Amino acid sequence: MSELKQLSSSEVRQMFLDFFAQHGHKIEPSASLVPVDDPTLLWINSGVATMKKYFDGSVVPENPRLVSSQKSIRTNDIENVGKTARHHTLFEMLGNFSVGDYFKQDAIPWAWELLTSPDWYGLDPEKLYITVYPKDKEARQVWEKIGIKPDHILEDEDNFWDIGRGPSGPDSEIFYDRGQEMNNLSEDDPESYPGGENERYLEIWNIVFSQFNHTPEDTFEPLPHKNIDTGMGLERVVSIFQHARTNFETDLFLPLIKATEKVSDHKVYGKASADDVSFKVIADHIRAITFAIGDSALPSNVGRGYVIRRLIRRAVVNGKKLGINDAFLYQLVPTVGEIMQAYYPEVLANADYIASVIKSEEDRFNATLNDGLDLLNATIADTKANHSDKIDGEAAFKLYDTYGFPIELTREYAEDEGLQVDEDGFDAEMHKQQNRARNARGNTKSMGVQSDFWISVKDESEYVGYDNLVVDDAKAIIVAQDETDVTEAQPSENAIEIIFDRTPFYAEMGGQVADTGAIINNLGEEVGRVTDVQHAPNGQNLHTVILSKPLKKGARYKLVVDRARHLKIEKNHTATHLLDQALRNVLGGHTQQAGSLVEQHYLRFDFNHFGSITEDDLQQVERMVNEQIWREIEIQTVETDLESAKEMGAIALFSEKYGDRVRVVKIGDFNTEFCGGDHVRNTNEIGIFKIVSEAGVGAGVRRIEAVTAEDAYKLLHDRETLLKQSAEVLKVPQIKELPHKIEALQSELKEVQRVNDSLQSKLTSQQASDVFGNVQSTNQGTLVAEQVQVNGMDQLRQLADTWRSKAVSDVLVLAAVVNDKVNLIVGVSDAKVKEGLKAGDIIKTIAPAIGGGGGGRPNMAQAGGKNPAGIDTALSQAKDFLN
Repeated sequence: MSELKQLSSSEVRQMFLDFFAQHGHKIEPSASLVPVDDPTLLWINSGVATMKKYFDGSVVPENPRLVSSQKSIRTNDIENVGKTARHHTLFEMLGNFSVGDYFKQDAIPWAWELLTSPDWYGLDPEKLYITVYPKDKEARQVWEKIGIKPDHILEDEDNFWDIGRGPSGPDSEIFYDRGQEMNNLSEDDPESYPGGENERYLEIWNIVFSQFNHTPEDTFEPLPHKNIDTGMGLERVVSIFQHARTNFETDLFLPLIKATEKVSDHKVYGKASADDVSFKVIADHIRAITFAIGDSALPSNVGRGYVIRRLIRRAVVNGKKLGINDAFLYQLVPTVGEIMQAYYPEVLANADYIASVIKSEEDRFNATLNDGLDLLNATIADTKANHSDKIDGEAAFKLYDTYGFPIELTREYAEDEGLQVDEDGFDAEMHKQQNRARNARGNTKSMGVQSDFWISVKDESEYVGYDNLVVDDAKAIIVAQDETDVTEAQPSENAIEIIFDRTPFYAEMGGQVADTGAIINNLGEEVGRVTDVQHAPNGQNLHTVILSKPLKKGARYKLVVDRARHLKIEKNHTATHLLDQALRNVLGGHTQQAGSLVEQHYLRFDFNHFGSITEDDLQQVERMVNEQIWREIEIQTVETDLESAKEMGAIALFSEKYGDRVRVVKIGDFNTEFCGGDHVRNTNEIGIFKIVSEAGVGAGVRRIEAVTAEDAYKLLHDRETLLKQSAEVLKVPQIKELPHKIEALQSELKEVQRVNDSLQSKLTSQQASDVFGNVQSTNQGTLVAEQVQVNGMDQLRQLADTWRSKAVSDVLVLAAVVNDKVNLIVGVSDAKVKEGLKAGDIIKTIAPAIGGGGGGRPNMAQAGGKNPAGIDTALSQAKDFLN
């Protein structure tokens, strides 16, 4: 056998894709890490996660053979990152997939060819071992048929892929023998075998034979279409070709480790010390952070934003261990981009934006980190003061959850002080948080069950709504009730579903809502209303219809779109494109669409932007859109191939998948985008564009709602009416004088408030003379304890300041009723504080009498309550406390 090839990570990835492309597979680009229309996932966590729509039958792929290298994130075992050879948060999963096409007879030989052929990976067959499910005799036979030695095939009961309800089946795992020199166990250890817990036999590929449907009754029924789903970890395979003991010594991670060495305090990787773990954590986390932010996720306190924030904080803490005290992670972003440039050029293109987000978060956390260290030190002191040898689990979790302290860091600090950590208590708090996260993601199962009826419907249907909103002779080629084909449907309250050979009705897609309208028979009678249109699995426009008269399969009907509604939607859709471009021009190229809705009466546009938007920027965006409307630009639509569209500079949504032929909408030299929706012919048809609102709707996601044409006129008319009414109320003859009138009224109000405050201050001073005249004697000094009439706590504090400046007594207790609630304040002179008397102790004693509680400093404390009747009791208790 020839010597092991020396391949870069880019070569390993490309070779995998090229091999399956030669075997008729379509290369699917790596999808965004942020799932689209999938509430069951926080992140895309595998290659098959992006293929679910094909496997569950909701969409039929153009090519049933697919291959991808999919970036993925998993954080369920984040604590192991850096401590083991192959745990990562972000990784790439190489995979080939068959959707009802080939099965074991092809998948197994192809896997073997890729792995062992000198034209491809060229691995030594003697070093490869296979595991199979014991009952899967067919797979074993195919493996043996291609020449695998019987002693290189092992049976394992765990070789069955099952996620609950949905597709499932046996699988085969492929292991590579790295040699005993790579092992962490002795050769005769019981775990030293392919599939055991050891470092010698490395699992590199898992081939799932998806052939059963796991039913709600917990039975396994054969699937009508058998599928292939495979997964090969790129990082693992690369470690083989680069003779790396762990994944971190490959070209995917080493440049990041070297870059970290340069900014560390003379730390060097490879010394088999605790420093190595920190280097690995940083290299791993910065990859995940960079790609996540590049895919429009941003740090926050919830969901995937919390994951990013947690990763940044763990990396910063590990940087501290390496002597890095300033922000540094952001400096590693270009290195990530350079490593991944061959397949992910967008990382370098967006490096400045990604780095700015990370630096902002680092700066925030570096300030927080010091607070966390203060809390940790205080927690250690309290633990010792209470004569305990264990830090409370809830306190440890607060350090982890609020300040980003991993439990191992708290443990290290505790051990230095001779303490332990209540890790059971910590785990209990972590479990509560995980349950909250799972509940937030919903209970939907990971993959649906195939619908045979609509998958099998392959009749062609043409959409002609770009040019015609009426079709005179559309044939009803499929008429279905409850996914059952019928020859004639009768009127009913329940909707039916119809596919016509030609249709002017737009199917909801790309944020544009579906058309509605009428179905008319050859007698001119309306037989039904189209209430919704969606895409069937094979791409046809599927009409949801409420019938008023019978409708027959095979008959021809006139289809009429609600024209007025459709034209309003067109205006809003074109305005959405103008808004998208204007936001990019004003805010920067990093701004990306995060969702849109194009309705009849308004448009909604969500976009990624880190930070708020100024009123000036918003006005600039609005004016830029209107300027394109006033320019009267002709709208051009072109259908072309994908590469030609990209050469035209067309903007593509990263979350969308595009076929070989795409439709491009071009608005002069202002905007060019991929789009399958309906648009006006000329921007002047939009009339006018007006932003209604702008606000944040999530971490790093902002939303603009806007209106056009008639709806914009109505908005402006309503606002003008409101202004006129305001002018009448304020007795202003012209609207333009309103701002001056309001400014004058504000000045008058401020003057009235100033006079009022002055009078209140005089009344408070006068009341102080009366109150401070009643000084009582107690065993612990003199006391003033009175109920007063003030407007709130601020005036109570003003009285307390006067009391302290005049040294009226040793202790002050004042109570006031404001809006049926009690405000209570206690002051203690500095001399009495030195003797051990504390205002906080007094307030805690007397506050229950007013039905409240409070606290404060030793020399001043305050409380609030809901029981005014208890004031006399509270004042009496204050005197009792001092006796």
